[in-house]
Amino acid sequence: MLNHVEIEGLIREKELVTGYIDLEKQLTPNGLDMTAGRIFAFCGQGAVDFSNKERKMPECKELAPVKADPKDRYGWWDLPKGAYKVMTNETVNMPSDMTALAFTRTTLLRMGAFTQNGVWDAGFSGKSEFILVVENPAGIRIKQNARVVQLVFEKITGAEKLYNGIFQNKGL
Repeated sequence: MLNHVEIEGLIREKELVTGYIDLEKQLTPNGLDMTAGRIFAFCGQGAVDFSNKERKMPECKELAPVKADPKDRYGWWDLPKGAYKVMTNETVNMPSDMTALAFTRTTLLRMGAFTQNGVWDAGFSGKSEFILVVENPAGIRIKQNARVVQLVFEKITGAEKLYNGIFQNKGL
């Protein structure tokens, strides 16, 4: 697992991650906090099969954040109990010798919410998406650009097969 010095170097020299809000604040001892850029509610059913020939992504509706005061720069999402899709502000550009995993920030866990994340494969480039599950019966509030997951990076032996799926360069 890479430390913050290695991650910062790759961000500055190789654009491992772009679109961050405040690199100094988002760097953690062993990772990078990813921020909530857009949140969506699921509106339809999805379908998954073995070959992806019959895969169907569910329809989603983007939720608009609401400003507490019109003078505020950023708004809030008031999320009742349920599952949501979150798209980060950051774009990740995974090299062929690295993979990444994300973990829910403990602040969210303490509020009764958690995230479910996939693997950031070698070769993936794009905006990251993950699931936010709100279990708190009273819901939670998330402000635009809040730090919600921590991405940790690991070196791997050079991958011969790189990510080339339908989410490559999504959100760019």
